[in-house]
Amino acid sequence: MPRVAKLYFRTAIIFLIIGISMGLHMAISQDHSAIGAHAHANLLGWVTMAIFGGYHALNPAKAGRRIATIQYCVYTAGVALMVPALYLMLTGNPAMEPVVAIASLITFAGVLLFAVIIFSGETAERQVTATH
Repeated sequence: MPRVAKLYFRTAIIFLIIGISMGLHMAISQDHSAIGAHAHANLLGWVTMAIFGGYHALNPAKAGRRIATIQYCVYTAGVALMVPALYLMLTGNPAMEPVVAIASLITFAGVLLFAVIIFSGETAERQVTATH
């Protein structure tokens, strides 16, 4: 399995653990004010990262490109910054709103980079190698 796919799956499971922990904390405390952060941890962290990992596992030529690693770093940084900042904002720290906004833009940049990966073809070098 390509390295970037493994990174995505490993990071996704960490976000699943975080998301479930947040959900358990909300249930036990009966305080659901952080539900948005819980949802972002599960959807952007667990689900989306697992899908990204699956795509790269199925497309090893694209996974081996430098842009795949850059995209992983950008997207992961955005989500890793967004989830705790959103949690803090939703639980009473409105000063975190600019951090959430910046993290959202970083995450979106990671999604746009993934779109570039999806819509780009394999490099000419890889196509030539595949025909021999």
